[in-house]
Amino acid sequence: MDLPTKPRKVLRDNPKELVIFGKPKCGKTTITSHLTLEGDWLLLELEDGGADYVEATTLFAKSLSDIKEIGSTILNKDKPYSGIIVDTVTKLEELIMPHAAGLYKRTPMGVNWKGDDVRTLPKGSGYLYMRQAFFEVLDYIRSWSDNIILLGHLSDKMIEKKGEEVSAKELDLTGKISSLTCARADAIAYCYRKDNQTILNFKSSEDVICGARSKHLKGQEIVVAESDEKGNITYNWDKVYLK
Repeated sequence: MDLPTKPRKVLRDNPKELVIFGKPKCGKTTITSHLTLEGDWLLLELEDGGADYVEATTLFAKSLSDIKEIGSTILNKDKPYSGIIVDTVTKLEELIMPHAAGLYKRTPMGVNWKGDDVRTLPKGSGYLYMRQAFFEVLDYIRSWSDNIILLGHLSDKMIEKKGEEVSAKELDLTGKISSLTCARADAIAYCYRKDNQTILNFKSSEDVICGARSKHLKGQEIVVAESDEKGNITYNWDKVYLK
């Protein structure tokens, strides 16, 4: 093996995995649906009716069986989409619960367990199986394309900072699933509206947990969509995904 003697160049500018979270109806689905019109992205709709009001290339999955069928078709067709949008990972966490229960039932401790919700297991032991099930399914979805956007709802949690409890806005997932999902992402944006603009905030603060590895996103607030007086919307995804 030859040891490196010179620094290599940057391998990637754009985030391979982008997390966008925000309040319900803040525009997450609307702004990302535009990627399916201008580019060959797919919106994987998990929340029934969530994408009914937008024009998009979309497939609806109401169960893990649906997700497996969609994935099998995409992989058999040589991954035709340049990106996948998961709407939402908050709903995905609900869909993986039967899989989490199945994982526990296959262990010596759970072979005689008759329950269906691992969250009821003593001492929080079931959350291990939730994490395992969630990331097994998410990794499968990741295999469908080179790029992925994970949409999620907002959670206001109390955290301790400098000896005081403060409210922190973060991705609404259970416990370590939230922190691990964000740790694996290349960029995390808080989505919000201001007047006629929809903004992606990549800048962390005392009350918002965000960030990005990409230089052009780090510490930025990007107006990703803006409407005029007639309701026409201009999208600025080229500021997020550089050409």
